[in-house]
Order: sequence, then C-alpha cells, then structure tokens
Amino acid sequence: MRRTLGITLWLVLQISSNQSTGSEFILNEYCPRGFELIPAEGCRLRTLYQFYSSNQDRGVGGTRTGLPPVRDGYSPQQIDLGRYLFFDPVLSANQTISCASCHQPRLGFADGLAVSRGIHDRRGTRSAPSLWNAAFNSKLFWDARSDSLEQQAQEPLYSPLEMGNSPNGLLARLQAVPEYQTLFEQAFPNSGLNLPNLYTALAAFQASLISLNSRYDQYVHGNHQALSEDELAGLNVFRSFVARCSECHTPPLFTNNQIAVIGAPEPEGVVFDVGAQRTYSSPKLRGGFKVPTLRNIERTAPYMHSGVFADLREATEFYNLGRGHAAPDDLQIHWHITSPDLSELEIDQIVAFMHTLTDERFMPDTPQKVPSGLAVDHNHKQLGQELTTHQRSQP
Repeated sequence: MRRTLGITLWLVLQISSNQSTGSEFILNEYCPRGFELIPAEGCRLRTLYQFYSSNQDRGVGGTRTGLPPVRDGYSPQQIDLGRYLFFDPVLSANQTISCASCHQPRLGFADGLAVSRGIHDRRGTRSAPSLWNAAFNSKLFWDARSDSLEQQAQEPLYSPLEMGNSPNGLLARLQAVPEYQTLFEQAFPNSGLNLPNLYTALAAFQASLISLNSRYDQYVHGNHQALSEDELAGLNVFRSFVARCSECHTPPLFTNNQIAVIGAPEPEGVVFDVGAQRTYSSPKLRGGFKVPTLRNIERTAPYMHSGVFADLREATEFYNLGRGHAAPDDLQIHWHITSPDLSELEIDQIVAFMHTLTDERFMPDTPQKVPSGLAVDHNHKQLGQELTTHQRSQP
C-alpha cells in the first residue's frame, strides 16, 4: 500500500512540475536498460562479460573473453536529452533530416543505403556505419579519423553533404527553442545550453546503445541450446585458422577496432576510396578501413564502406575468392586475408552464425514528439528498403 501511495505521489509531482514549466518534455531520471545508476558516477554498464578477464579462453575468437574499456558514466538526463536531439531534424540546416535519418534504429542504426544521403538529397561518400556498441570504439568513422564520440558527433552536423549546419547557426536554432533551454538546464545544471554540451548529450545517447545479449551471447554464458547445429558449425568455421574471420572480427564485440586493407572493390564507376591512408598519411593503409562490428549485421545491408555487396552471402564469398582478387595492384592486403577455399556449405554456415549476433533488446524508444515541434519521421525503414537497390546502381 505504501508503495502504491508513493508511486501515486511521484506521478502527481511529475504532472505538477510539467504543468508549472509549461513543457511536455521531462528527462528520464533512471538509466537505460543494462545500466546501473551509481551516485556521483552516473550510469554504469552491467554485463556478464565483466565477469571474464581478457586472458580467459585464450586464443583469437575465444568466447568467455572480457570487454575493452567502455564509455559510460553519463547521467540519465544527459542520455535522454541526447535521445531527443538524435531524432530531432532541428539539428540540420534545412530542418529536414536528423541523426536518425542515416542511423535508423530498425536498420541496425544504419540506413539501408549503399551510400547515405544528406540534406537536399546530397550523396555522401560512404555507407552509414552501425552505432551499436559504439561506446567501445576507440576509433570512429570508416577511416578512423575520430578518437571520441564527442568529436565524431560534430562532423555530420557541419558537413555540407550531411546535415549542412554551422556552429553558430545550430546554436542559435537550439536557443530559439524554449524546451531545449529547459532540458539542457536539467541535463547540465551548471552550464546549460552550449555546443560542448550538445556533443556530450549526443555521445551519451550513442554510448547507451548496447547489444550484448544475442543468441550467441546466451551460448557463451552457458545455454548450449541457444545455437542450432548449423549455427554452431558456422561459429567453428568462423573461429578456425582456415577462415580466420575472428582474427579481425574478434568476439565479444566482433571487431578489433583496427584498420585492415582487405581489397574490397568499389562499385562500377566510383573513384577508388583511399580510406585510412588520408587519416594517417600512410601509403601502407591505402584502401584501409576500420573493421566494422558484426553485431546486428543482418540488419545493416548492403555491406562494406561503399555498400558494394547486397547481402551477407555476397560479402562472405568475397573473402573466399582469394587474396586481393578484386583490388588494385598497389594495395598492401592485410596478411589475414588468404584463400580459404571454403565449401558452399561452410559459407552458408558462417552466414547462419552471423544471424545469431542479432540483439535489439535494449532498443531505445523513438520519441513521438521532439522539442522543436518538427515531425519525427517514423517511415525510415520503408524508405531505406525502397531506395537501397536504386541507390546502389547510382555512380
């Protein structure tokens, strides 16, 4: 009875507070699922992988292996403010696209296009990478040019091919929205609405996108019935010294956060992308790109930095066709890329295994309304599916 009265009183206070501020937006006071609120420390990630050390189950591709450092410790209010900002088209210069336009939740936080489109339907240069488990990334973007989520958040905001805004224009736009003034004060009581806090809020939301409870993970943690016979065979091929998939797509994140030159081709008519060579001024990294995570990979087709492969089987077959078979002669292909000569059955088994890496249990809620009052596009999934084939055929 006391608990019922307490909940009722809390609801009354929330409604009263809402009416007194004249706003329908109130930031969460609790952490997203998978996080624990620690006083003076913020939201801290909690996962069974934290019980494993990095030297357990030795060998590349080991299952009960610890995680690398994670970006957490943001407040619940900062994470929730970042959620509203992520879905709000007010961040773009013409107020037509949001972060979620290219990172759509139901498409693995990618967009279903070979190459993303920005304001005025401007064609970008690469496909949108997934944001799942971005909290563990030490490098961001396909060419690894960013070192932090806060730094990464700025590039699409101000790129003329993406959201096309300017720092002054973006700040003025947000300051013109009374609800954002209030929400920034809630999330950042000592500093309020400014650009560094905007970047922090976007980083906080992205760091909350955790996917570590797939059927594969359930198998790792002791449920040996979680994988079928074919899926388990696929895991074994994936980890084998012949296929060597796990040497770059290393569990439990299924990326090693490193650069690899694999010799993936560009679509016909597209100029060769030098990738990380430009980031590091290193000819050895010509055509090198960050190894993407395979988490929720079935949601993020098409594949590679340019979306050149339509499905997982095409992408897997590429690796089986031999070292450097589709690459320019001047590329220094990563030594892990060999000629595994896998059978058709083994390729199918690897693809079946990759489907076990899907986990969207901690999918955040898409807001029905955003503080700017602009429309939230809830049809991105359909749009991405309709445009994928067309966009892949465009030079």
